Amino acid sequence: MTLGPGHRPIGPPPLVRFEGVTKRFGDEVAVNGVSLEIREGEFFALLGPSGCGKTTLMRLLAGFETPDAGRILLAGEDLAGRPPHHRPVNMMFQSYALFPHLNVEQNIAFGLKGSPKDEVAARVAEMLALVRLEGLNRRRPDQLSGGQRQRVALARAIAPRPRMLLLDEPMAALDRKLREETQFELMDLQKRLGMTFLIVTHDQEEAMVTADRIAVMRAGEIAQVGPPAEVYEAPNSRYVADFIGAVNLFEGVVTLAAGGVLRLGTTDAPAGLDAADSSDAAVGSMAWLAVRPEKIALHPSAPSEGPNQLAGTVSEIGYLGDWTTYRVTLEGGRVIRVAQANAVRRPTGGIGRGDPVWLTFAAEDAVVLSR
Repeated sequence: MTLGPGHRPIGPPPLVRFEGVTKRFGDEVAVNGVSLEIREGEFFALLGPSGCGKTTLMRLLAGFETPDAGRILLAGEDLAGRPPHHRPVNMMFQSYALFPHLNVEQNIAFGLKGSPKDEVAARVAEMLALVRLEGLNRRRPDQLSGGQRQRVALARAIAPRPRMLLLDEPMAALDRKLREETQFELMDLQKRLGMTFLIVTHDQEEAMVTADRIAVMRAGEIAQVGPPAEVYEAPNSRYVADFIGAVNLFEGVVTLAAGGVLRLGTTDAPAGLDAADSSDAAVGSMAWLAVRPEKIALHPSAPSEGPNQLAGTVSEIGYLGDWTTYRVTLEGGRVIRVAQANAVRRPTGGIGRGDPVWLTFAAEDAVVLSR
């Protein structure tokens, strides 16, 4: 998984503060006591599976829903009772919601009603240049590509100069290549505008690439908040480890916890598996070790020494261009995923399906997750 460049340290005071926010729909609790801060000028992502409450949280901020408990503050002001059109935020919908009978410039100008005509014309021209749609101002939405329609929706949302832009699954309708291009365009646009962006997505790679910080949601609650690298490299729970990227989880009993080393007794490795860990896990307690596929080394023969050795057989190989993934079946039957970067051009051959292999990983690359 690729982390986006330019994830800068953020230090300003929070622009948005959720304080114990709860929202119910009948007997269903969509958002459950969420407290969260979004800082001025950052690109923030709400990430989670369908039904986790991320879109509801965004709609509460936009004013399309009303919380049953708690407060939402923007720049220190309680938003309770303020309708959507009186909030300094604007929302770009997943469907783009463009008016099919209006052309590009008319769609962009729609949110500027009531302003002088010369100001509207200047603002529309500025937006067309910002999203690189000059010359397409007279086209209707059905005459545009998916990426162009998205840019029109983005320009329309930004045109009124909101304090904050809300993006609801903005790249869901784009193909993979266009989605990757658009991710970096959004990052560049956000940086140039200096505006706070909040994106809702179920796509972990999209959140990792674009956001300065990510809030991972589960069942209406915040599971973890942090920069992409922190959430990926140091997940605080099995849920986060499993949701963000691929992970191998080894379950067992803690047999040693001293001197900055935790040893897990597991049937996968007779000698146990070590993690460089300073947690307070007690000997005799159950725990997991989480190890990312790219942290595991693949060997055609048994290493002469070193911790964390696992023997198995290659069951599947997937060539992905920049990476090759291996599925290795251990002697006990568990399947481990290994990812190796194709850093140099290699001839065909080497390790193949059905070959015996040995896996190793550094103790520093194992994350201990308490049961």
